[in-house]
Amino acid sequence: MPITTYATLFTAITLEVIGTTFLQRSQQFTQLVPTLAMGLCYAASFYFLSLALRAMPLGIAYAIWSGLGIVLVSLIGLVGFGQKLDLAAVIGLSLIVGGVVVVNLFSNSVSH
Repeated sequence: MPITTYATLFTAITLEVIGTTFLQRSQQFTQLVPTLAMGLCYAASFYFLSLALRAMPLGIAYAIWSGLGIVLVSLIGLVGFGQKLDLAAVIGLSLIVGGVVVVNLFSNSVSH
């Protein structure tokens, strides 16, 4: 799989994570600027995801998307919003990262 496919997917993930951060900042859509920024980030994120899907199977792309998105949003919650992660959360997040690594390194499903 070309490195550009992964770069496109990681761009999509980054935009989705930024959008989710703005979702928190929007205070349930009561703040205009964070709400608009969230919508723009989500729209751009799905655009880049659609580009990645040209070369990557949907299931694999979505596994990477959701797995890394969960971990990154959890870290932003921890660092940026002071939200706590207990031991069970850290173990669960580690298993998600492990799953993404296993799929990418060992699965024949990653390439068409």
